Amino acid sequence: MKKIEAIIRKSRFEDVKKALLEADIEWFSYYDVRGNGKARQGRIYRGIVYDTSSIERTLVSLVVREKNVEKAVNAILKAASTGEIGDGRIFIIPVQDAVRIRTGERGDIALYNAEQEE
Repeated sequence: MKKIEAIIRKSRFEDVKKALLEADIEWFSYYDVRGNGKARQGRIYRGIVYDTSSIERTLVSLVVREKNVEKAVNAILKAASTGEIGDGRIFIIPVQDAVRIRTGERGDIALYNAEQEE
């Protein structure tokens, strides 16, 4: 199992959500986050200079089986990319175990229902 965390533009979240659902990744969490980027320039909007080093983004977090890692990463890449600086990052982190609280099931089966097994 792997945990995938993607920090993406807020404006691309709906596209990423749709792409994950189309890739049969139905369970994920997301959070509004702020961070610092490389760009240290001010941007002018309606005559006011804004510091763009503090950036609002969305963090998408999901845990998937090994066989679904590339499918999930490719869905995020395709949907989140604008080709501009600041598109974000994807982190892939090993997960040692998962436990379903209701039944006590452990491992991959804790992520999905038994009838979804392939």
